[in-house]
Amino acid sequence: MRIPVPRPRSLAGQLFAMQAVLIAVLVAGYALFSYLSDRGQAEDAAARQAMSVARSIADAPFVPAAIRTPDPTAELQPYALKVMRDADVDFVTIMNPKGIRWTHPTPSQIGKHFRGNIGPAQHGTAFTETYTGTLGPSVRAVVPVYDEHRHIVGLVSAGIKVQAISRQVQGQVSALVGVAGCALALGAIGTYVVNARLRRHTHGMNAGELSRMHDYHQAALHAVREGLLMLDGQYRVALINDGARELLGVPSGEGVVGRSVAELGLPAPLTGALLSSEQRVDEVYMSAERVLVVNTSPVSGGERRGSVVTLRDVTELQSLMGELDSERGFTQALRSQAHEAANRLHTVVSLIELGRAEEAVDFATAELELAQALTDQVVAAVSEPVLAALLLGKTAQANERGVELVVSQDSRLDDGLLPASLPPRDLVTILGNLIDNAVDAAQGSIGARVTVTAYAAAGELVIRVADTGTGVDPAHAELVFQRGFSTKPAGPGGRGLGLALVRQAVTRHEGTLTVTEAREGGAVFEVRLPLPADPAPVAATASAPAPPGTAPDPARGDA
Repeated sequence: MRIPVPRPRSLAGQLFAMQAVLIAVLVAGYALFSYLSDRGQAEDAAARQAMSVARSIADAPFVPAAIRTPDPTAELQPYALKVMRDADVDFVTIMNPKGIRWTHPTPSQIGKHFRGNIGPAQHGTAFTETYTGTLGPSVRAVVPVYDEHRHIVGLVSAGIKVQAISRQVQGQVSALVGVAGCALALGAIGTYVVNARLRRHTHGMNAGELSRMHDYHQAALHAVREGLLMLDGQYRVALINDGARELLGVPSGEGVVGRSVAELGLPAPLTGALLSSEQRVDEVYMSAERVLVVNTSPVSGGERRGSVVTLRDVTELQSLMGELDSERGFTQALRSQAHEAANRLHTVVSLIELGRAEEAVDFATAELELAQALTDQVVAAVSEPVLAALLLGKTAQANERGVELVVSQDSRLDDGLLPASLPPRDLVTILGNLIDNAVDAAQGSIGARVTVTAYAAAGELVIRVADTGTGVDPAHAELVFQRGFSTKPAGPGGRGLGLALVRQAVTRHEGTLTVTEAREGGAVFEVRLPLPADPAPVAATASAPAPPGTAPDPARGDA
C-alpha cells in the first residue's frame, strides 16, 4: 500500500500561518509589556499614596500630642483605623522611635516590634519599600514624627498590600487581553480574507510550484521562435520575447517593457493594429524588413486588461508565393502560346496540303523571326539572366491581358554587373511587382502599354516602369506604398501588398522609390539602388557595362 505524501502547504496557506503567528506574537508581547508596565505604575502609585498618608499623619498636631500622653495607643489606635478606612490603605502603624508599635490593624500586634526597615526614618529621612510583614508583602512608607522642637518622637508607616495592587493590575490586564484577543481575531479574519484572494490568484499553488512554473514560463518564452508580445490596458509593453524583438527590429539590449507601443518606432499600420482593441486574425503587416502575420486577442475580465499579440514571419513565404504567382503566369502564357503555336502549325499544314508550300515556309519563317526578335530585343537590352527571364515571362503575361510590354532602348544591364549583395530574389520582387502594378493600371486603357527601363550609371542601378493608366493622385503618392492601399477592388487574396514589398526591398538596400505623373498620362515608378564602387561580380567573366548614351526622361512616360 502506497502511503500518500502530504502536499506542501500552498503559498497562501504559508502566508496565512506566518501572519497569524506574527499577529499573535505581537499581541502577546504587547500584553506582557502592558502588564509589566501597569504593575510598575501601580506600585509607584501605591508608594506615592502610602507616602502621602504617612506624611499627613506625621504632620497632624494631634499625633505628637497623643504620643506624649501616658497611653498613646488609646488615642492613636482609633485614629489610625479611621485613616485606614478614609485613605484606602491596608495598614497604618504608629510606633515609637525604636520601632515598638502603638497601633496596628491587628490589636494583638500592638506593643511588638515593627517588622521592616526603619533606620532611615530614625535619622529623619522618609522612604518607601516593599517588604513582607505580618500582613504579607506590601508597599509601605515610613516617615518620622517631630515635636515642636524638631525632635523625633515617633514613626509612622502606611502601606498597601501587594495582593491588592495585583488585583487592580489584573483587572486592567484582563481588559487588555480582551482587546488584544479581539485584535487578534480581526487580524486573523483580515489575513484569511487577503489570503483567500491570494489563493484564487495563485490557484492554490505553493511557492515551489510557482517557482517551477516561472522557470518553465521563461524557458518556453525564449524557446518559441514566433513573436509574443503582451500589452497592458494602457497599451504598454508588459512582456516581449526574443522572437518578437527580432521580428519588430527591437535591439535585445534595449529596455522596452513599460514603454508604449507608439514609442517603438514601428510602421504606422502595424502600430495601429497593435493599438486596436479589436481582435485580429492572420492579418498581414509590414515591418521595416519583414512581412508579418499578426494575431491579437484582448485580455478581459469585466474590464480591458490588455491584449496578447503573436507575430509570425512570412517574408520567405511571401517571396515564394510571389515566385509561385510568376510561375503560374508563365505557365498560363506558355499554355496560351502553345495554343497559338498549334493554330499556326495547323495553318502551315493546311497550306502544305493545299500545295502552297512556299507560302507555308514564308508564314512559318515570319512567325519565327517575330518571336526571335522579341527575345533578341530583351536579351540585348538586359543580359542579366534573371531579369531577362522575368521580362520575357512578364511580356507574355502582359500580351495575354492586352497590354504591350516594351523594354526601352535606353536599357543596358550586362550579365555579371550586379553585385552579390543584391540577390536576384530582391530584383524579382522589385521589378516583378512594379510590372504587375503597371499592367493592372494600363489594362483597359487606349493603347495599353508598359515601358521598362533598367540601366546602371553613376554608381547606382536605376529601374523605371511607366504605364499608360490613369496615373497616381499626388495626394496618394505616399499612400500607394503602404500595405493595403489599392485603387482596384480587393480580390480573394487581398490587394495592396506588391508595392509595399517593393518599398521594403528598396529600403533594405538603402535605395529610393518614387512615383511621378507622366507627361502623357499614367504613372512612372522609379527605383534607385546604390552600387558598390567596385562591385563583386556574380560571374568572374563579366565585363563592365557601358553607360547609356541618352539619359532617360521620367516625365516622358516612355523611359
